[in-house]
Amino acid sequence: MKRLALTVLACALAQTAFADAPAPLTLDYETFEAAVPHVDLEACPEALAGEDRFCRATLAGEQLHVFAFSLASNSPLVAFQSYDATALPGLLN
Repeated sequence: MKRLALTVLACALAQTAFADAPAPLTLDYETFEAAVPHVDLEACPEALAGEDRFCRATLAGEQLHVFAFSLASNSPLVAFQSYDATALPGLLN
């Protein structure tokens, strides 16, 4: 009985702790555009393409990072994919 009471108390305390946690933030395009140097892509890569989406890309080290945003409401980030950028010089020549 004592063990059950401790378990119930622990669960109640855990719920209280999680209830006080702030909600996670979503990344919208307005914030992304102001904070992240990027290039606009004419079209999204096939893996990120979708209805009512647009994509932006960043280059960091040997990785090309592509961010897909929705055209709906405040343009939230809806998908993300990283690609190996070591092949880019050959593609750009």
